[in-house]
Amino acid sequence: MKPELFEIFNITIYTYGAMIALGIVAAVLLVSYRGKKVGYDEDQLLDMSIVAVISGLIGAKLLYLVTDLNDLSNNLSSWKDVIQGGLVVYGGILGGALGVYIFCRRKKIDIFKMLDLVSPSVSLAQGFGRIGCFFAGCCYGKETSLFFGVKFNNSNYAPSGLKLIPTQLFSSGFDFLLAGFLLWYSRKERERGKVFALYIIIYSIGRFFVEFLRGDKYRGFVGDLSTSQFISIFTLFIGILLFFKANIFEAKKK
Repeated sequence: MKPELFEIFNITIYTYGAMIALGIVAAVLLVSYRGKKVGYDEDQLLDMSIVAVISGLIGAKLLYLVTDLNDLSNNLSSWKDVIQGGLVVYGGILGGALGVYIFCRRKKIDIFKMLDLVSPSVSLAQGFGRIGCFFAGCCYGKETSLFFGVKFNNSNYAPSGLKLIPTQLFSSGFDFLLAGFLLWYSRKERERGKVFALYIIIYSIGRFFVEFLRGDKYRGFVGDLSTSQFISIFTLFIGILLFFKANIFEAKKK
């Protein structure tokens, strides 16, 4: 693959970081476009996006550190690699949601309506991020002999010369499709919280099953389940509860 995109003024631009940046820009533009159409202030949306991006990146990095905690305790020299390494999506979702919650509380904005607005953008950004994973070679799949297997020859993560399932591309396609579905579902006015709940439900199911195809071992495990599968069980339950009980939150607000 191509982990390094190009070099300018002796500074290496990595494809992984470039795709994450592209995903963030696309997500912010989509939020701004859709938010203005329903009456949100453009500057307020930009401020909220900045808070969500920063808190999301912090959450994604913290969960990445947690999943690699055992290796770090046994090998202190790996701290530099971990700090420079990747991000965990669920940490980004939780961190970003927390940032949006705090921002909405301070600005007296309906948190569920805002989460409904940003959900398609989050999935869109994830789609770009997974393309970055593919070029970097991280989050790779199990070895396969099937025709769609890919070989990574210059990755710091994936084993070289083996045909592996391109789980990154599967995840990326799933994320883009989910973003499209949420945009379609949002065309009609829905109960507050339902778009966000659907995002959580569908993403949790998809993430749980794609984890069975992954072959990387550094993502952390809870028993026989990967960390993300373990989290998916809880987020799926929360999403289902929110989807069918969204009217409870509306009643409490009244």
